[in-house]
Amino acid sequence: MARILVIDDSEVIRALLTDFLSDLDHEVVTAVDGEEGLRKARAGGWDLCICDLHLPKLNGYEILSALGDQRGSTQFVFTDSLPDELRKQIQRTSEFPCLRKPFDLDQLRDLLSKVLKPANVK
Repeated sequence: MARILVIDDSEVIRALLTDFLSDLDHEVVTAVDGEEGLRKARAGGWDLCICDLHLPKLNGYEILSALGDQRGSTQFVFTDSLPDELRKQIQRTSEFPCLRKPFDLDQLRDLLSKVLKPANVK
């Protein structure tokens, strides 16, 4: 079981990810905006943070930057609804994977198997 923080301003996405990840036996905590997400991320102990790039108050990269060394071993996966070209540009400059919304849950399952330790993934 992994501890996963989901930061997304969409109630639908938060609920979908919570249900999906909980069904895979992961512990899921959510945040509705960048400030709440950063506060919860700083509490630590996360295996993974699934974070929307476009959030009220702080965006995904601002959260990552503000965490700095506090991020520890927490893996990040970003989600976005950006046009393909802009998304590709961001992916070239970031070490973290990015899922384009709307994403397929099978895509997320495959990504989880790559970013989490195999023992944590069902």
